[in-house]
Parts: sequence; structure tokens; C-alpha cells
Amino acid sequence: MELELRHIENDSWIALVFLGVFILLTLTKAYFPRRFSEFIQLPVTDKYFSLEGKKRTVNQPFNILIFIIQTLCISLFLLLIIKVESPQKIALKPVWLLQIWVGFIVFVSFKFYLEKLIAHILDIEAVVENYLFERLSYASLIGLFLGGISLLFYFSFSLSKSLFYTIAGIAALLYLISLISSIKRNQQTIFKGFFYFILYLCALEIAPYVILYKVLV
Repeated sequence: MELELRHIENDSWIALVFLGVFILLTLTKAYFPRRFSEFIQLPVTDKYFSLEGKKRTVNQPFNILIFIIQTLCISLFLLLIIKVESPQKIALKPVWLLQIWVGFIVFVSFKFYLEKLIAHILDIEAVVENYLFERLSYASLIGLFLGGISLLFYFSFSLSKSLFYTIAGIAALLYLISLISSIKRNQQTIFKGFFYFILYLCALEIAPYVILYKVLV
């Protein structure tokens, strides 16, 4: 990593976006202190799932706030692709972030409700319900991690292509580990509908990301 301070271009609008993320984080922590604390401790304990995590309604205020924060953080990280892939330095435009953010929300929302529908059709709702909630929770935590990394590279340190994709690879690995952890935690329920769950994983957990990768690359 190159530790020299980088020249900050006209990215003041990005600073406002990060300010908005910080405000949302502050509000979430202020109004849901216990649940937020348990959520942040997910890497070391699953207390969030065993206590507050039992309230698994997606449209709860806490889950909505965390989802907005997650999508903004991941979108800011994805916007860095333009910086690392462009042959010359170009000023980032707010509309690019908006397009990425809206596209990401549509992708995640469509995938989530499609998964719920398929689970209902295959009669494995009990198997998928806990898995979906835990997967989304881990994804939100990884989103916060990527948001912090993005803040450093937008305003502090230079970012090389190799470093960017290394961090992206680490995030993908953390996501994979979280999936395995969730499957192990719910293995007794999953084994009751193991065959259908495997079909579900292949069709809705693996295939969409392979297709998305092919589209982007």
C-alpha cells in the first residue's frame, strides 16, 4: 500500500454521502442501542441471532436503516471500480453513484423476494427463513467494512488495482465464510429439506453472482 497522501479531487459530494451514512449510523445506534451493539459484535458472537435476531421482519425500522447503510457503503466501494479501471484520472459524478445504488437495491430486493417465493413453492420456508436473515445481516456488516475502506481510499491513500481487487476478494471470502457459518448453525433444519436447499443454493445463491460477474466483465 502506498502511504502517501493522495490529491483530493472535486469529490465534495462524496463527503456529503459519507456524512449521510454517519448520520444514519448515529440514528440507528441512538434509537436501537442494544440491537446495534449485538449487530456489531456478530464476528465474535451470534447473540444477535439468538436474542434480538428473532425479530426477523424485514420492514422493521432497524433492518431498514441497516439496509440503506449497507447499500450506500457497498455502492461507494463499487464506484471505486471507475477510479481503478479508468486509464486517466476522471472526476466522479453523483449520477454514477445513484445508478449503482439504485441498481444494487433492485438486484438485492429482487433476489430476496424471488428467494422467498421459491422457498414457498418448494415448501422450505422454515429452512430458508433463518438462513436469509443471517445472510443479510452478515452482508450488512461486510458493507460497513467496505464503507470504512472506501472512506480511506477516497480521502487518504492511493488505491491500486491490485489492492482494490484484493480487498474485494477478502470481502467475498468473508461473505462465503458467513454463509458456511449460517448453514452450520441451521444444519438441523436444513437437513430436513436438504435436496431442495441444494437446488435453492445453486439456483439463487450462486448463479445470480456468476451472471452478474459475466455481465460486468
